[in-house]
Amino acid sequence: MATKLYVVYYSMYGHVERLAEEIQKGAASVEGVEAKLWQVPETLPAEVLAKMNAPPKSDVPNITPNELAEGDGFVFGFPTRFGMMAAQFKAFMDATGGLWRTQQLAGKPAGIFYSTGSQGGGQETTPLTAITQLVHHGMIFVPIGYTFGAGMFEMEQVKGGSPYGAGTFAGDGSRQPSELELAQAFHQGKYLATITKKLKGAA
Repeated sequence: MATKLYVVYYSMYGHVERLAEEIQKGAASVEGVEAKLWQVPETLPAEVLAKMNAPPKSDVPNITPNELAEGDGFVFGFPTRFGMMAAQFKAFMDATGGLWRTQQLAGKPAGIFYSTGSQGGGQETTPLTAITQLVHHGMIFVPIGYTFGAGMFEMEQVKGGSPYGAGTFAGDGSRQPSELELAQAFHQGKYLATITKKLKGAA
């Protein structure tokens, strides 16, 4: 039976979604792993999103809390709001109380990826504060550490991400993830898939 890695994200302007796509590709490159993209539901009304100039959502399906239980491992992605995960993703996690009561996510590996508006905008505080969600579920946080190698030490170009996970800088919204940031996202997907597969095989 294939190992199921779920890439679950919230993206308003597409930056996190672009990273999610690369993470999914990286995970799918590992033999025996089925990597699936999921979005969490939007919580803002359409008229508010229109005023924020948010583009239409892609056709990636929305996930329900109970569907999380079917995954063997996860990579959770979201933009930053004041150094923490966006409220839309927090609302989704708040709805997982039933899974918590039955401990259906305990022992499962999970990674985190994110986007911020600026270099000081939460590339480390966002994943750090998000770990609390994983801890209460008994999940195993899997950071990428420095496994991305030389790409972690790039100093000549702007690069998001950290040892916590892949990341990008959105700036005013016009900047898109760079090739290096996308390569780091692909690496994270492959790395999480490999670890998830090992843990499932050892269970």
